[in-house]
Amino acid sequence: MAFGWIDEQAEARRRAGLVRTLRPRPARSPLLDLASNDYLGLARHPEVTEGAAEAARTWGGGATGSRLVTGTTELHGELERELADFCGFESALVLSSGYAANLAAVTALAPFGSLVVSDAGNHASLIDGCRLARGTTQVVPHADPDAVRKALGTHDGPAVTVSDTVFSVDGDAAPLAGLARACREHGAGLIVDDAHGLGVLGDGGRGAPHAAGLAGDPDVVVTVTLSKSLGSQGGAVLGPAAVIDHLVNAARTFIFDTGLAPAAAGAALAALRLLRREPGRAARAREVATALHTRLTAEGLSAVRPDAAVVSVRAPSPERAVRWAADCREAGLAVGCFRPPSVPDGVSRLRLTARADLTEEQIEHAVDVISRNR
Repeated sequence: MAFGWIDEQAEARRRAGLVRTLRPRPARSPLLDLASNDYLGLARHPEVTEGAAEAARTWGGGATGSRLVTGTTELHGELERELADFCGFESALVLSSGYAANLAAVTALAPFGSLVVSDAGNHASLIDGCRLARGTTQVVPHADPDAVRKALGTHDGPAVTVSDTVFSVDGDAAPLAGLARACREHGAGLIVDDAHGLGVLGDGGRGAPHAAGLAGDPDVVVTVTLSKSLGSQGGAVLGPAAVIDHLVNAARTFIFDTGLAPAAAGAALAALRLLRREPGRAARAREVATALHTRLTAEGLSAVRPDAAVVSVRAPSPERAVRWAADCREAGLAVGCFRPPSVPDGVSRLRLTARADLTEEQIEHAVDVISRNR
């Protein structure tokens, strides 16, 4: 039987407690949401939803083609200019997802004969970018600039280091300044994914590279997603104009993919403008993360100190993590549940989103539910 092996893998997942299922959510859920990536609470903001609606009314339901054919509207150009300006970079390129942005940046900037140094804790999209790149990849220990320096020292030729700025599992921040120094000692470029930093870190949410003083540097390229702090969908690559021009001509996930839908571009642009006007949202997201961590650890739980808006709570096993998350859901609280193979260290955990729009009462309720159902 052609696909008989699928049944064997399904049974292995079932025995290991690693079966994943889709759970469609209603338009209006009664659950308190600490599971999504809506860090600033903008996904349903009236200005953001109207930005999406107005863009759809003006440009239609889809981009109609790839960016190089009919898929680039004036709205896409406007979003790229404002996003680059906000984050402090010379240029930007919008793609259909953050995943596509990471594949574009890594594959187009790691040609044959190059070395890609990749952090062991990187997101799957960066890992897949390394696998698809024509260069050779060397994985180094997590958040270790000295390991990066050592790896780069073994190669004579083009090289890039690839890292998340904030790692999605535990919410810890990469040592960006140290990584940049290690790269510059060897003339290597630095590609960082700021999916969990944009809107949360830096002056008014301008991102982790901006906070580290790397924004606009000629050897730094940043990828972002529009689906987290900006409450929309899509991704972008930020960097020197020459790099962005190269991606337009060489990045396959840009050239051969349909452009980002106008509604998503309109929503992201509206959210970005709102964040400019209300920069305190970024600080509030960090305050909520700190409050969750402080109160959960006071309850005796093993929670990782957050550097941004992700709060990770360790669970004793994959099965217990699944049951814990289910019990929280039954008590009216939605939390994320990370298990192998999604976690690089094999440790299962609950993953909480600290949203800027959470009230003190909601924070207390979340801590109570999580601690009672441990």
